[in-house]
Amino acid sequence: MFVYEYTARENSTGKKVSATVKADSEQSASKLISKEGLSPIEIKVQGGDKSVVGTFKNRISTKDRVLFARQLSTLVGAGLPLVQSLRTVQEQAGSKTLQAIVSQIIADVEAGQALNKALSHHPKVFNQVFVSLVAAGESSGTLDNALERLSDQLEKDAEVAGKVKGAMIYPAIVLFVIFGVIIFMLTTVLPQVELLYKDLDQQLPFLTNAMLFFSRALINYWYVFIAVIAGGGYFLARYFRTEGGREVIDRLKMSVPLFGQIFMKMYMTRFTRTGGTLMQTGVPMLEMMRITGDSVNNVHIKRSTDKAADKVKTGKALSDALSGDLNFLPLVPQMIRIGEQSGSLDAMMIKTAIYYEGELDREIKGLTTTIEPILMVFLAVFAGLMVGAILMPVYGLVGESLAL
Repeated sequence: MFVYEYTARENSTGKKVSATVKADSEQSASKLISKEGLSPIEIKVQGGDKSVVGTFKNRISTKDRVLFARQLSTLVGAGLPLVQSLRTVQEQAGSKTLQAIVSQIIADVEAGQALNKALSHHPKVFNQVFVSLVAAGESSGTLDNALERLSDQLEKDAEVAGKVKGAMIYPAIVLFVIFGVIIFMLTTVLPQVELLYKDLDQQLPFLTNAMLFFSRALINYWYVFIAVIAGGGYFLARYFRTEGGREVIDRLKMSVPLFGQIFMKMYMTRFTRTGGTLMQTGVPMLEMMRITGDSVNNVHIKRSTDKAADKVKTGKALSDALSGDLNFLPLVPQMIRIGEQSGSLDAMMIKTAIYYEGELDREIKGLTTTIEPILMVFLAVFAGLMVGAILMPVYGLVGESLAL
């Protein structure tokens, strides 16, 4: 039983009212509200915070989805009826948001809908891969196996994404510290050197004057810098959500030095593992291509996948359809061709995913070794400028005093 907050309109007067109601699901809450002579406008679980903090709090994590799939697989495999299995999973769910969603799924299943249809009503929680694997499992009578494969797929995908994010954290932290030191030197140390020269009525060197120009701008107009950074970040975020912005950022991910190969291998891992898992569950080739293209989360690879699917429709082999496409690493169509010739395409795609996972591990380990010298050069240039701007005036004063 959940508490739902609702906004409704009185049928007799048209007046808006807001209140709460206890119900097992959103559909049940809607029926109870209608019985009161009201027309529901909005219904949500109480505590459904829409703020940034609330969004993170109510978000369903990958771990929650993995547990849902694995627990449901175990219960269905043990012979329990689907609704009973769902109720058990709902009781064990650690997230109240997930509990509310499972409650709605139970209501839909009890109303006669297939599980995959009930899951499809919640696309932010259960994506197309999730729904399609469940649908294939239901149609073939192997729902428990499909859910088990699905949980493995989710775990592997999260593991790969976590490795890539982890590889980007180290350089980001180093650059953050460097810029912090730069700001400290510009706003604290350099002004003291300027005061010293003013007291002695001496002319500052060109490099120190140049650095002081930035120092004064930062101290006197710090709010402008913050506004520009915040505004630029906001508009860039908005732009990257557009179709053109997605194309730019996705192309950068694939081509940027050092990180390009890491992203490409992550995309190949997603493509081959998702495709292999879907085919193992019995999803048709063209449907597999459509779903896999979406799951990779890159518009350029999605476009290439759609083109390949069109070629497969005309009778071409998948390996031939992908050959020569620059958005795919050459090994992928080669391994797919071996799978087609041996009649084990699904297994070969999974093997390809395992290979690229190993490649990703090696790339990420080598990244630290590669990026450290670059960061050190950047740090040396910055340190040289700072030392020159601060110590040159001091040495100048010492030289003059010795000459006297």
